[in-house]
Amino acid sequence: MALDELRSLLARHVRPDLTTGIDDVLIFKADRPYPPTPAIYGRVLAVVAQGTKRLALGDRVYHYRAGQYLISSVDLPVSGHFIEASPDRPGLGVGLNLDPIAVADVLLQVAPGDLPDAGDDPPAGLAVGPASTELLDAVVRLVRLLDQPRDIPVLAPLVKREILWRLITGDQGAMVRQFGLPDSSLSHIARAVRWIRDNYMRRFLVEEVAQQAGLSVSAFHRSFYAVTAMSPIQFQKQIRLQHARLQLAADANDIAGISRRVGYGSFSQFSREYRRQFGAAPSQDATRLRTAGQTTP
Repeated sequence: MALDELRSLLARHVRPDLTTGIDDVLIFKADRPYPPTPAIYGRVLAVVAQGTKRLALGDRVYHYRAGQYLISSVDLPVSGHFIEASPDRPGLGVGLNLDPIAVADVLLQVAPGDLPDAGDDPPAGLAVGPASTELLDAVVRLVRLLDQPRDIPVLAPLVKREILWRLITGDQGAMVRQFGLPDSSLSHIARAVRWIRDNYMRRFLVEEVAQQAGLSVSAFHRSFYAVTAMSPIQFQKQIRLQHARLQLAADANDIAGISRRVGYGSFSQFSREYRRQFGAAPSQDATRLRTAGQTTP
């Protein structure tokens, strides 16, 4: 079966830094249910081969297990972990970064009317679905190339293109098709998300970001929440706190300075929101991170 072979391949090729010999392909493994880990998900396909993973985005919670996949449509601050994993049966999965230009190139090869319209409404930022037999087969063939490094430069781009086609024509095809449309509603929100990520330290007016996205304020609010499950201000706060946590993990000697660098004018507010987000005060969390060795599932 495809899943059996995928598990074997992933277990054999997993590295501590998650990277592989194929550009944009990552392998992840967890030998126990680690605590939820904050991360930024860009445009990515993630397929679980073993175990069950839980992902939280704002007030939305997603679960996906062996034989299922998740797609992220824009850069999103999420918190995720395997909830089913053990040393004897570790959580295993593979991720592929999705290139909007590659999606657009595939769409250019499709005759008009062969695919449904991508729609005007922005899809949710994350979606979960069952991987079809054809999609799993393509993913297995991509990972199998790690056993034949000489074949990677020639064959990996072809298999990646097939994977995109399987996604475009699959259950979440409307979302993926919007990747490749420069004037889609998802593309407008992606521009706003990128602007907030690049300017997370500074205060901004929602009107300013709506203008960056090319939308009216009311349309921007609706679309932004549909994609991210957060308001623009809540999204900025998530980005700030995640950057603060990364800095604390590296150096916890200047917590007040870190709070200022990520954009907080009030240390008490920073400490309060940090505790609410991560379950511990900044100093306590920094100690916990060092003790855990910053292990990422």
